[in-house]
Amino acid sequence: MLSKDKITIELSNKEALVLWAFLHRFDDEDNYSFADQADQRVLWDLEILLQPQLPEITSPDYGKFLKDAREQIRDIDESPNFPQ
Repeated sequence: MLSKDKITIELSNKEALVLWAFLHRFDDEDNYSFADQADQRVLWDLEILLQPQLPEITSPDYGKFLKDAREQIRDIDESPNFPQ
């Protein structure tokens, strides 16, 4: 019987790095709203769970790692028109 208390999500290292960068950036912004504080708590917890799995985030080459990960994950037909 499967437990319904937890789920497992598999991400590649590059996906995890891009997700962590998004969560970290989102956490630093002040112009967002949540429907409930639990939404914010889950995002904080996810960021904290990813952090020890990603040695790249403390590397002096973090920007290069993130740029490479984004380039490999981005849809081919989508240009990087988003702010960096």
